[in-house]
Amino acid sequence: MMRYVLTAVLALSAAPAFANDSVAELGTGGLILSRSDAVSMQSEDLFISPEKVTVDYVFHNNIDKDVDAIVAFPMPDISGDPEEMPAIPEDQSDNFLGFEVTIDGVAAKPQLEQRVFALGIDIGADLKAQNVPFNPFGDAAKAALAKLPQAVADDWVNRGIIIEDTIDDSGGAKPNYAPFWQLRSTYWWRSTFPANKDVHVSHRYKPSVGGTSSVSFFFDGKFQGQYATYKTRYCMDDTFENAVRKAAKDDPDGYPRYNESRIAYILTTGGNWAAGTIGKFKLTVDKGNPKALVSFCGDNVKKVGPTTFEMTADDFYPEHDIDILLLEPLDSNGGAAN
Repeated sequence: MMRYVLTAVLALSAAPAFANDSVAELGTGGLILSRSDAVSMQSEDLFISPEKVTVDYVFHNNIDKDVDAIVAFPMPDISGDPEEMPAIPEDQSDNFLGFEVTIDGVAAKPQLEQRVFALGIDIGADLKAQNVPFNPFGDAAKAALAKLPQAVADDWVNRGIIIEDTIDDSGGAKPNYAPFWQLRSTYWWRSTFPANKDVHVSHRYKPSVGGTSSVSFFFDGKFQGQYATYKTRYCMDDTFENAVRKAAKDDPDGYPRYNESRIAYILTTGGNWAAGTIGKFKLTVDKGNPKALVSFCGDNVKKVGPTTFEMTADDFYPEHDIDILLLEPLDSNGGAAN
């Protein structure tokens, strides 16, 4: 795979403060089709930006009879672990990515299946018995935990379902409980693929965008920290690295003035269609800000607009996931875009 990096060189000033304030991106992908040797994927048009992900598919039934299949969209797992801070676009909703889908232009109403686990054990029945919502980041779940009978709370702490903290209620410290379980969510629906016909399926959602308020792989005048990992994961090349060096050189304090954003798209979970390849694959990455730097791995990527980059392939087999690194300038008025 060729390494391809697209950059916008910036003139920057004043250094950011370093802090341990990263939020983790949640890897999310596309649709998964129940195994079928009759239905092929004619095309996939994938668009990724910090604001939205849209995917347009054309499936074709290659045989002379209708095929019924289950189509699923796995949402990323989320956990109440206080040591992790995932980026969740809509943290108060079960549909925390704002997932929507249409089939041949008609809005579909997929079913949502949710399961919750603690230490690998399904604890859905326990939560339902106490009227505790499954979303560990929702205010409703935290409010329900505050009403737990003490015996139940003690049991759940021992079983790793919740964790205990204390809060000062002016009358002395009292127990405060937070979710520690993991939520697994999947949207799914039954779909019929008519004999010898195409079916157009489109879906969209808001991606989980991880981030750090500074550049985690360049400081104190050199590449370090996450550099080795990032160079492989995001295919950073000399052009990209030189832009980061220039930004640091132009800054009085020697730091590149960027916010770091990361998007992860899981492309390798599909392939349950005929031949396992995608007839025509198109990827469009939109960095949003013309002055931002963007780096990702891909073959024969072309710049097609001020902020957009495109890769196309025929008979495409998804061997690798897509990881995108964005560096947003802190001074939106500085620099000139390429």
